[in-house]
Amino acid sequence: MVTDFLIIGGGIAGASAGYFLAERGRVTLLEREDALGYHSTGRSAALYTETYGNAAIRALTIASGPFFRSPPPGFAEHPLLTPRGVIVAAPAGAEARFQAALAEARRHGPTIRVLTPDEARALCPVLRTDWLAFAFHEPDAMDMDVHAIHQGYLRGLRSRGGEVVTSAEVSALQRRNGVWEVETRAGRHRAPIVINAAGAWADEIARLAGVRPIGLVPKRRTAFVIELPAGTIGPWPLTVDVDETLYFRPEAGHLLVSPADETPVPPCDVQPEEIDVALAAERLETRTTLKVSRIVRRWAGLRSFVRDKTPVVGHASEAPGFVWLAGQGGYGIQTSAAMGRSAAALATGDELPRDLTARGLKAADLLPDRLYTA
Repeated sequence: MVTDFLIIGGGIAGASAGYFLAERGRVTLLEREDALGYHSTGRSAALYTETYGNAAIRALTIASGPFFRSPPPGFAEHPLLTPRGVIVAAPAGAEARFQAALAEARRHGPTIRVLTPDEARALCPVLRTDWLAFAFHEPDAMDMDVHAIHQGYLRGLRSRGGEVVTSAEVSALQRRNGVWEVETRAGRHRAPIVINAAGAWADEIARLAGVRPIGLVPKRRTAFVIELPAGTIGPWPLTVDVDETLYFRPEAGHLLVSPADETPVPPCDVQPEEIDVALAAERLETRTTLKVSRIVRRWAGLRSFVRDKTPVVGHASEAPGFVWLAGQGGYGIQTSAAMGRSAAALATGDELPRDLTARGLKAADLLPDRLYTA
C-alpha cells in the first residue's frame, strides 16, 4: 500500500508534523523504538520562553504560543502550559555578562524585570547571599506538559486516519518511479514524500537515502532529580546562572538539576556521565544553600544542532520527495506547533504560514541548502 506521507521518527518533531500533515493526506509514522518519544522528547525538561534562542527559534516559539495556550478541542485534558517564571542569576564578577544577557532578554521580553539580590531570594530563597550579586526575572516563562503535547499530536494524527508503526527501524530507502520505498523491521512502506524527523539519527537516514547530510551534531544534556527535606521546596522559578552552567527547578516535590552540558556524542541511547552529575551537584552547593544528599533519578538526552543552530525544514534539492525536519536543538518542544505547520506546508509545496513570515522568517532560513555553502 502506498501512503501519501511517510514520517521517520516518532518524537515531538515527527508527531507534530504528522498531526498537521494528516489534514492533507494519509500519514504513516515510523518509529525505530518500541516506545514513542523515547530519546529526546521523553527526556526533556521543557520550558516555554519567547526570549530564548536565535531569531528563527523565537519566531517559531511565538507562533506556537497560541496553539499551546488554546489547543484544539480534545487535544488534551489539562492545560499544556503552567506558570513557572525564570530567574537569571550572576555573581559579582559577572556584571558584564549579566548586562549583555539582560539587554538581549529585554529586546524580546517586555516584562523582564531586574531584581535586587533580596528580591531574587524572595522568589528563590535558597540562593546564597555570598554568591548572588545580580538577577533578572522573566515572569512569563511557562512549564510545558511534554507528555500531553506529544500524545495530543499522536492522538490527533490517528483520529485523522494516520497510522503509527513502532519497532520500525529503517534499514534502506530508495526512490523508484516517483515513490520512496522504505525497508524497516516492520516491513516495507511506500510514499511519494518522506519526512526525515529521526532526531539525532537524521543524518544517518539521509545517508541511507543517498542524500547529503546536514552536519548534525547530537549533544548530551544531563539532568537529575534530588530529594530534599520536607517543606524545603516552594513554588520557585526555574533558576539559571548567567553562563548557563547550571539550572534547577522544583519538580513533583523534588528538585530537578542540570549542568546544562552540551557534549557532542554519536547518536545513541545516551546515558549520564558521573562527572557531569558531580559538577552540577558541586555548582548547586556553591550557588545555593542546598546539599545534595540523595539523587532520586538521573538521565541524559540528546539535543541535536546544525552549525547555525536553526532547525532544518524542507525538501532536499537533490532528492525529490525527501523532506528534512531536524536540528531542533533544545527548542523542539516549545517550537513544535509552528514547526509542524511549517513542515506540512513546505512538504506539500505551500509557502510558510503567514504568522511566521510576518515575523521575518523565510523558507530559505530553514531549508537545508543554506548549510552547503561556505
